[in-house]
Amino acid sequence: MKTIALFLSLAVASQVAIAGDVTGKVQCKGVRDNRDAVVYLENVPGQFPAPKEAPQIDQIKMTFVPHVLPVLVGTTVKFLNSDSVLHNVYTPSKAGDRFNLGSWPKGQTKSYTFTKPGEVRLLCNVHPEMEAWIIVLANPYFAKTAADGSYTIANVPAGKYTLTVWHEKSKFAPTEITVPASGNVTGNLTAQ
Repeated sequence: MKTIALFLSLAVASQVAIAGDVTGKVQCKGVRDNRDAVVYLENVPGQFPAPKEAPQIDQIKMTFVPHVLPVLVGTTVKFLNSDSVLHNVYTPSKAGDRFNLGSWPKGQTKSYTFTKPGEVRLLCNVHPEMEAWIIVLANPYFAKTAADGSYTIANVPAGKYTLTVWHEKSKFAPTEITVPASGNVTGNLTAQ
């Protein structure tokens, strides 16, 4: 039994030793601040199961909250209506299979499972000013930026990757990075 415990401890320790963090800041252009950019790594090998707990987008005060939600392929997202008026959620995006959940009243929730990677624009056909984005990603190595543009992608396996940024209004060139076996690598990115 002690041998098994020692083996498991060494396995866990070796897992930690082969992971690093990607940290940095994103500088967008033509926006009030640098929040809501999604920074992610491409070409990370492996199979990644979707989370069991479904993230939620609320419809509150005639706004989708959050405005941007990055998720892993296979994730089910819940859509809550917290307003006292009917809301609808639909997308014209191929990555969202152009779904339309219909309309529903305050306090009710509907859900949808995202099975394709890509950008999904959310709209409400009752209130055309409402818009949000779900960014569906192939692996769990992503982060959403804070207002100052900072982000951290934690516990990334050591290796060479393409660091990419999605932002609603700014465009970024992909950057090649190498994540060390332990420690951090900095990926500061500025919009083109």
